[in-house]
Amino acid sequence: MRVHIDVNGERLAADDVWEGESLLYVLRERLGLPGAKNACEQGECGSCTVYLDGLPVCACLVAAGQAEGREVVTVEGLASGDDLDQGLDEVQRAFVEAGAVQCGFCTPGLIVQAHSLIESTPQVPEDADIREALAGNLCRCTGYEKIIDAVRLAATRKAQNKAAQKKAPR
Repeated sequence: MRVHIDVNGERLAADDVWEGESLLYVLRERLGLPGAKNACEQGECGSCTVYLDGLPVCACLVAAGQAEGREVVTVEGLASGDDLDQGLDEVQRAFVEAGAVQCGFCTPGLIVQAHSLIESTPQVPEDADIREALAGNLCRCTGYEKIIDAVRLAATRKAQNKAAQKKAPR
């Protein structure tokens, strides 16, 4: 079957999709978007987290046909423009600056989940809230401290940017 999905703001089509194929497989193998990682294929590790219609989901648990006509944003879609130094999302930038990227396998899912937390929280989240939000994302390389530091840094910057925009003359 052919599946049409709005991915990162672009309408894409994948052909010859098998009815049991996952959204993760379609993104990685058919559409050439390798950001979401294939680890457990059971929704336990969070490495394949993407936005589906604005909500974070494990792409390995979503049948490709369920994504027909829907909006998907991957970790690649959080960045803007072609200049990655300037175009990185604040969460992506914070992960690099805080040293929260080690082997990188879990990083895309963590970034999408952290982005979701920051976007849905008006203030800088407490560490306990960050830990709870990231509980479904497993990392085998770290003790999570640098990841939490990165989320806190991104959330603080977002709050500062909002405050500066409110103060800016119109």
